Amino acid sequence: MNQITRRHFVVSASAAAGGLAISVTMPSLAQAAAIGAQTFGPETAPGEINAFLAIGADGTVLIRSPHNEMGQGAVTALPQIVADELECDWSKVKVEYASATRNLRENNVYGDMITAGSRGVRMSWQMLQQAGASARARLIAAGAKKMGVPEADCIAENSKVIYKNSGRAVSYGEIAAEAAQIKLDKEPAIKPASAYKLIGKSVPRTDTPLKINGSAMFAMDVTVPGMVYAAINACPVPTGKLKSVEESPVKGRRGVIQVVKLDNAVAVVADRYWRAKEALALLKPEWDTGEAGKTDSAQIKQMYRDTLDGPMVNAKAQGDVDAAFNGAKIVEAVYEAPHAAHAQMEPLNATASFAKDTSGNDKLEVWLGTQIPMGALRGAMAASGLKAEQITLNNCFLGGGFGRRGNNDEMRQAILVAKQVGKPVKLIWTREEDMTQDRYRPQAAVKLRAALGPDGYPTAFDARIAVGSIQRSSGNPAAAANGTEPQAIEGIANTNYAFPALRVGCQLKSTHIPVGFWRSVGSSQNAFFMESYMDELSHAAGKDPYEYRRKLLAHREDFLAVLDKIAEKGDWGRALPKGHGRGIAIHECYGTIIGTVAEVSVNAAGEVRVHRVVAGVDCGHVVNPSIVEAQIQGGVVYGLCAALYGDLTVKNGAIQQGNFDEYEMVRLADMPKIEVYTVLSGGKKWGGIGEPGTATTAPAVANAVFAATGQRVRSMPLKNAKLSGAA
Repeated sequence: MNQITRRHFVVSASAAAGGLAISVTMPSLAQAAAIGAQTFGPETAPGEINAFLAIGADGTVLIRSPHNEMGQGAVTALPQIVADELECDWSKVKVEYASATRNLRENNVYGDMITAGSRGVRMSWQMLQQAGASARARLIAAGAKKMGVPEADCIAENSKVIYKNSGRAVSYGEIAAEAAQIKLDKEPAIKPASAYKLIGKSVPRTDTPLKINGSAMFAMDVTVPGMVYAAINACPVPTGKLKSVEESPVKGRRGVIQVVKLDNAVAVVADRYWRAKEALALLKPEWDTGEAGKTDSAQIKQMYRDTLDGPMVNAKAQGDVDAAFNGAKIVEAVYEAPHAAHAQMEPLNATASFAKDTSGNDKLEVWLGTQIPMGALRGAMAASGLKAEQITLNNCFLGGGFGRRGNNDEMRQAILVAKQVGKPVKLIWTREEDMTQDRYRPQAAVKLRAALGPDGYPTAFDARIAVGSIQRSSGNPAAAANGTEPQAIEGIANTNYAFPALRVGCQLKSTHIPVGFWRSVGSSQNAFFMESYMDELSHAAGKDPYEYRRKLLAHREDFLAVLDKIAEKGDWGRALPKGHGRGIAIHECYGTIIGTVAEVSVNAAGEVRVHRVVAGVDCGHVVNPSIVEAQIQGGVVYGLCAALYGDLTVKNGAIQQGNFDEYEMVRLADMPKIEVYTVLSGGKKWGGIGEPGTATTAPAVANAVFAATGQRVRSMPLKNAKLSGAA
């Protein structure tokens, strides 16, 4: 990701047409919901200063968000950052998505626009603050000129420029046009944290009213004139191809328009989606599955285990590990994690429409929910053969993403089908298609070894990791050219525990099952491996797991602050009934320290119930506390689903689980009490918040199960563990 520096911001802003659009009508998200899925207005407007702001004559402040809304609060928290610098009246703020086409054309003026990897606040806060500060400085200059007073004697406050000596003021709406014409000699400095007024407050979310009244526009809600519907069935074995399909079973059926064959899929197009889906079910396509069609879960699992004993790529090495192991007490364990589905609530879907412009040139309009607008735009170019300026990408609200809405396989299919049909096509995946055609969390296995000194603390640590490559599977093999990748080793190679000697080896071992980014990415399995193993070490040393971690993290005051908070709030050390246990885990994920204490019970039948989860988080600064709390809560629930139930199996090369009856989620009746506490270290740290909550959930629960039963769980999910009940 290209970090947006102040210099880059100034250069981009001066090269662009601007963003403080004056006296123009542009649809906000609320307005967009009423007119369709168009979630950004005109890309440029006369008199713009930078790409992020538009102030109307009535004082309305429109802020463009470079990141998209999928429930995580981006279109509230990011505008909050801009509005704080702008010193505007929050009640006058409206929000829209930034344009990917403009971003491509204007040298990434909005940054990478990726809504993944906790990039929102973490990677964009400086860029957004600079946008607000730049506009504020221009407004002050325009206000001083209008009042005929020295600029140095004016301040901006609550959407007004105020002359301090008399209290005289002009509103932003009155001077917006003049402000747009002002050129600054240099961009102003952004505020220090001590001057924040809006940042740090739980202001109401901008998307909530739309979702309450039903006007929020998701891709599934899109309708366009002349639109037809497509249901699709891709080869159940990833990498497989379509050999043939007999179309006669659907010919003459009511509403059916066409059968479309793609390289690895067949689609039926009809005037109604149900008719397309029912017709598709009648087809019996023949697939060429190749060697992949002969594989199953047992083979894949054994392959990962065998890989642990083979050659490894050196990911990190410090100290003399072999010397430390010589004659020492050694604790060794093998941990495993299966593939996991994203299982977002809105199945993948996209609408594509080809047309001609007034000059007779081809154009394409696409409606979808994507986490990576720039990638979607490039994907649309590749699938259609058109240039960026011929494509309009309408990004809608996302009905969950968790990493799945970053590849946009559904958009490629919709474009290819629409090209053949010659009509606007809305292509919808069934839940079963969504589940069996996912890009899953990688399967992984790890062998961990530690040498313990006489005091029970590690003198050396050795890790051997076998895991599927996200980068290679995502079509970016260059990122894994050295035989490893950051996602594979995160949380292990960069562990914060004080190991005198450390060695981490990695072997990227991919199968035909496609893998991708899944909430908390490598930390989702590596935190489970590391934090469960740290409990094993503390047990082998005869020490308390909390105190054991404190000793090994004594050099990190920020870690200790989080540890102490969750221990205090989680009642660490307090007696529990038989069959109950507490577990603890702490990890750093996307620049944020996340700690968790889980309380569980295990009944005589070996059934696990999670009663309480206490989370402590240090993300440096908080923009909107209520959003942080909600994101950690959501991350805990997502992590619980994987820890308790998430298991995908392969038979004849295909994923077997197709819906929620086979791939379980945590239900409302099973929800634990979740408490979230922020322990902020401040400074220059702005950590992510969308990913971290998931990372420590599984190990905290697994460690609690050990405390309750004396049985160590080394493989997710817990439903597969053969627990014998309370210890």
